[in-house]
Amino acid sequence: MTIGAVIFDFGNVLVGWDPENLYRRLIPDAEARRAFLRDICSPAWNLEQDRGRSWAEAIAQLSAEHPQHAPLIEAFHACWDEMVSGPVAEGHDILERVVAAGIPAYGLTNWSAETYDTRQHHLPFVKHMEYVAVSGHLKMVKPDPAIYHHLLEQIDLPPAQCAFIDDNPANIEAARRLGIKAVHFRNDGTALDELRALGLGI
Repeated sequence: MTIGAVIFDFGNVLVGWDPENLYRRLIPDAEARRAFLRDICSPAWNLEQDRGRSWAEAIAQLSAEHPQHAPLIEAFHACWDEMVSGPVAEGHDILERVVAAGIPAYGLTNWSAETYDTRQHHLPFVKHMEYVAVSGHLKMVKPDPAIYHHLLEQIDLPPAQCAFIDDNPANIEAARRLGIKAVHFRNDGTALDELRALGLGI
C-alpha cells in the first residue's frame, strides 16, 4: 500500500534535546547528575508538563518536596534552551526528501505547550508540516493511543498508509499496534532504508 503521509517525532529526530546538555554544567559530578535526572527532575516528572501541567505548578510542587534542590529544579525550565543541541542531520535529510517527493509531512511530539509555543526558533522545520499534534496542547501524550487517533483523524488516511518516525521504542510499538508503519529512529543512518522498505518512495 502506498505511503500517503509521513509523521515525524521532533525531539531527537529533528531537533536534539537532552537534559544532560544543561546539567553537565550545573552538576559536574556524573553520578550526582544521573541521580538528579533519574529521581528528581525525572522523565516521568517532565512528561506531566508534556501532558499539559504548567511549569509553574510542576516547579513549585517538586521544589516543595526537595527544597535543597530548588535552584536546580527551577533551571529545568529557566535554562531549557541549553538542553537543545540543534538540528538532527539525518532526520532533516528524511524530511527534505519527503517534502521534495510531495508527500505530506505531519508532526507528533510530546512537548510542553509553554516551551513549544515560545521556542519556535528551534523549530523552523514546522513550516513543512501540514499539522503538528503537540501533546501539551492536546493534554494527551505518546504512547497513549488517543493522540495517535487524533492525528490520524487530521490526516484522514488509513493507518497503513502512514509512516511514522520516532526515537522511543514504546511510541513505535504503540503506533504499530494501530496499524501505522513505524520506524525506530536511531540516528545511525538506518531509518531511510527502513522507510523505503516500507514502501516510501524517497
